[in-house]
Amino acid sequence: MPEVIFNGAEGRLEGRYQHGPTATAPIALILHPHPLHGGTMNNKVVYTLYHVFVRCGFSVLRFNFRGVGRSQGQYDEGIGELSDAASALDWLQTYNPNSSGCWVGGFSFGAWIAFQLLMRRPEIDAFVAVAPPANMFDFSFLAPCPVSGLIVHGSEDDIVPEQAASKLANKLAHQRDITVDFQVVPGADHFFKNELDQVGQNVENYVRTHLGTLQKAAD
Repeated sequence: MPEVIFNGAEGRLEGRYQHGPTATAPIALILHPHPLHGGTMNNKVVYTLYHVFVRCGFSVLRFNFRGVGRSQGQYDEGIGELSDAASALDWLQTYNPNSSGCWVGGFSFGAWIAFQLLMRRPEIDAFVAVAPPANMFDFSFLAPCPVSGLIVHGSEDDIVPEQAASKLANKLAHQRDITVDFQVVPGADHFFKNELDQVGQNVENYVRTHLGTLQKAAD
């Protein structure tokens, strides 16, 4: 996992990057939870997502938003963090000009940023959102959501109730030509304590099943 430093709007951003096995490997960007609540690129859910995409043959980047770790700047209520995510995607694309696909994934706050990013970047083919904070942030900008994806949630999440995430998934799933797979991990809390392997398995199964299909649809 080579350390990388790239430029964002507020200065340097710190990341970890794994290059894919081929020149046409798809790319994936993984976004971490809330910076003011201990969220970093080394969060266990983020780390799990990162390695799922590595195993699936992607070129994968996870990074620290501004003000986290060695990334410069300070928390900007999601506005600056979206800019950081866009800079990270730019960096990924620069190093992978022949990539065959583009996915974005995020956990909690990172999922909210991921959804905003895919609304602005038409090259994104699919998403993986883990515990999206549908009860805390406004997701009305997903009108309509342009791509299909996976939402994973814990049945015992006491921060974001399962019902809130289910409502979001249903809203997206009713849009034309969009398929949203909503998967609940039984017994899991918001941080998926003791259930990280299950999260990884769910995501990996989805990615391997849908990678080729989504790429063909985008062609």
